[in-house]
Amino acid sequence: MEALVCRKLGDPTIPISQNSAITVSTVQPIPELNSPTSIRVRVKSTSLNYANYLQILGKYQEKFALPFIPGSDFSGVVDSVGNEVTKFKIGDRVCSFISLGSFAQFLVCDQNDLFLVPDGCDLVSAGALPVAFGTSHVGLVHRAQLSPGQVLLVLGAAGGVGLAAVQIGKVCGAIVIAVARGAEKVESLKSLGVDHVVDLSNGSVIESVKEFLKVRKLKGVDVLYDPVGGKLTKESMKLLNWGAHILVIGFASGEVPVIPANIALVKNWTIHGLYWGSYKMHRPHVLEESLKELLSWLARGLISIKVSHIYSLSEANLAFSAIKDRKVIGKVMIAFDDHKTVKSKL
Repeated sequence: MEALVCRKLGDPTIPISQNSAITVSTVQPIPELNSPTSIRVRVKSTSLNYANYLQILGKYQEKFALPFIPGSDFSGVVDSVGNEVTKFKIGDRVCSFISLGSFAQFLVCDQNDLFLVPDGCDLVSAGALPVAFGTSHVGLVHRAQLSPGQVLLVLGAAGGVGLAAVQIGKVCGAIVIAVARGAEKVESLKSLGVDHVVDLSNGSVIESVKEFLKVRKLKGVDVLYDPVGGKLTKESMKLLNWGAHILVIGFASGEVPVIPANIALVKNWTIHGLYWGSYKMHRPHVLEESLKELLSWLARGLISIKVSHIYSLSEANLAFSAIKDRKVIGKVMIAFDDHKTVKSKL
């Protein structure tokens, strides 16, 4: 089968060759079923996340033995089932996530780790759902317990997790403020019904948000969703209410922010570190309930998934470049077979 293999750590945006960090292998063995309840999935689409970029660079919090096949969330069709599988049959459309290995034509996982893709949801959308929307859903609903009427501030709002967060915020009935850079990203966020968008290319986060809060007669921000870090986190903390929740999602800026403990104490802030992937080990039921609810929302049209770019496996370096250069509004996907026929209808 065809798979993207990381043979050495390095920059995945460099054109693919025998000397690059990532190479396309056409001779990877098709994985065999490894238990009576295992299922082999023929992958149709798999999502690129910033974590995948960091993994190949060797800068992710988890380190993997070389060589490895990157990739986590995916969608596809059931290709083969173990003799004790009861939940799925060959031909079923499914989606899920794994720690490694989705950048390949086939993968194997247990039936309890798969989710049926509802009618009305295409496979690209389903393949883009688990990590980005799962992270945002667990963070906002399970951890911060976002409620109607609260003010949610989303940094990096035009990225995969950011777009997920603003939509989940609206489903929860929150007043959503989104921060992004550039007119195209601003318009995309406005089309999702965001209450206020801050364009970083045109002004200050603090001034823009304070003016919005004043007009709406609101005191401040109740939940800060932060996948960016750095200076933007420091500025955003000046907008937080007493009792606010801070969701630490990631550090796309490259700078880990300092959150002063004395201010957190005085203002009764709750700081949540959220490493979504670790829930699979420690709280798997939370992930299962979260993804089931998200798939239901997707089928009902409460959320939508914007697929920004779709690439073939041989174009993976271009896919990583799109993420690195912040050219993305939404999700970047790798599609197998003829990716034109798999392309999202959303």
